[in-house]
Amino acid sequence: MANALGLIVASWILDDVTISGTAFFVAVLIFTVVYAVAQPFFTQMAINTPALRGGVALVATLVGLIVTTLVSDGLSIDGGVTWIAATVIVWLVSLLGVFVLPLLFLKKKVEERRA
Repeated sequence: MANALGLIVASWILDDVTISGTAFFVAVLIFTVVYAVAQPFFTQMAINTPALRGGVALVATLVGLIVTTLVSDGLSIDGGVTWIAATVIVWLVSLLGVFVLPLLFLKKKVEERRA
């Protein structure tokens, strides 16, 4: 869900990022799977180089975006600057989503139990 939110926000902010209807769900699935595979791979590669560890998530996000645009019709990104901006936006929104979305669901459950 956080990845979907990241892709949606990137498409809202950046004119050269487009997502399309039902194919978007396939794009989110592809992106999520590629990211899940790439993240540990790049983390393992950077384990002996502490300076690289901070950028692992950004690189995994970029790889996820590249693969998704190549194999899916649900996501399109045009222009070098847009690729960089989309990577940062998707990474940041997904990161925030991972922390905020569970809190929102937890808050809802607590309110339901109190009622």
